[in-house]
Amino acid sequence: MIEDLNHTTVWFVIFVMAIGSFLIRFSFLGLIGDRPMPEWVLRHLRYTPVAVLPGLVAPLVFWPDATGGNPDPARLGAALVTLAVGYFSKNVLAAILSGAATLYGLLYLLG
Repeated sequence: MIEDLNHTTVWFVIFVMAIGSFLIRFSFLGLIGDRPMPEWVLRHLRYTPVAVLPGLVAPLVFWPDATGGNPDPARLGAALVTLAVGYFSKNVLAAILSGAATLYGLLYLLG
């Protein structure tokens, strides 16, 4: 399938994706970047990381490629430790480091 693509097509797709990506960013930064945003927009933007990060991490916990798509105790345990440390300490770095340590520790112990 990829062998059928010529260099012109590949570069055209890259160029169109670059322009699209630029226009999406420019719509926020270039058009309204120098004006204050309404309070309701700022209130919703505060929740963006809280919504995006679980969406990025959840597939890695519940359907990891390393186990053929089956959840395993090491990843579930690391996720629970990360949530608990983050909730009680309110420290993102401590949550990440404790989750990583738990993951590697459980992978070592459970094989």
